Amino acid sequence: MPHIDLPKGAPGIVGPLQQYPKTAKHLLGLAQELLRGESTLTPGERELIAAYVSSKNNCYFCTHSHSAAARHLLGDNTDLVEQVKLGLVSARVSEKMKALLHIAGKVQQGERSVSEEDVARARAEGATDKELHDSVLIAAAFCMYNRYVDGLTTWTPSDEDLYDRHGARLAANGYVVR
Repeated sequence: MPHIDLPKGAPGIVGPLQQYPKTAKHLLGLAQELLRGESTLTPGERELIAAYVSSKNNCYFCTHSHSAAARHLLGDNTDLVEQVKLGLVSARVSEKMKALLHIAGKVQQGERSVSEEDVARARAEGATDKELHDSVLIAAAFCMYNRYVDGLTTWTPSDEDLYDRHGARLAANGYVVR
């Protein structure tokens, strides 16, 4: 049961965004810029960062939603998304992506845990300042989004088809309310 009055049947972050449209405008705008704005990281890679951080935060709704969006954007590569969430060492992503995901995981931990060595490793694999910036900001933003969803104890369905449909919509339409 959510801690506040939210629209019935609106899962996860959807409920508070519907209930508070002024807040939604800004939160969705930030998500749109981070996950679909101009970047050398693909939308699928950025959704993968969001899914990875959400999984580390144990946010069921966001993990499943962004995993589904990443799968749709990465060619329905379910195994790849699951590999990343289970462990970066054996995941079949580029070394640059592993380094950026590692940094995102450090941001999720907080307390200035990203080291010079972490950044040097990412740079050695070809990461640009923009990619480092985007990875850190996606991770930080998703810590906020995850806490927003779970802090209000929003409705979190377990129906995987719902998440697949939601992920397909995110992949196709992004985050801007039309």
